Amino acid sequence: MSEEQNNADNKITLVDDDGNETEYEILFTFDSEDYGKSYILLVPADSEPEEQVDVLAFSYDPNAAGAEDGDIDLIEIDDDDEWQMVEDVLDTFLNDENMQ
Repeated sequence: MSEEQNNADNKITLVDDDGNETEYEILFTFDSEDYGKSYILLVPADSEPEEQVDVLAFSYDPNAAGAEDGDIDLIEIDDDDEWQMVEDVLDTFLNDENMQ
């Protein structure tokens, strides 16, 4: 999956294999020392603040070529333990008012 990032408003556009574009808002990013990766969590840009939505999560390399221009490759997370770690971080974020 490819993406383009608009740093001005913290949004990202994902383009699927069929060329369809969908805009998402970056919820937050974080690094994991355990996995040696960076992660990005996204929510649909058109969602309402209290609306229940699916959060998308990907790993990425912030130091990859093109990253400084906002053009990064998002990597799907396919390891169950890694997913659990991401879900735990998301739960902490959602339950800690100081982090939002």
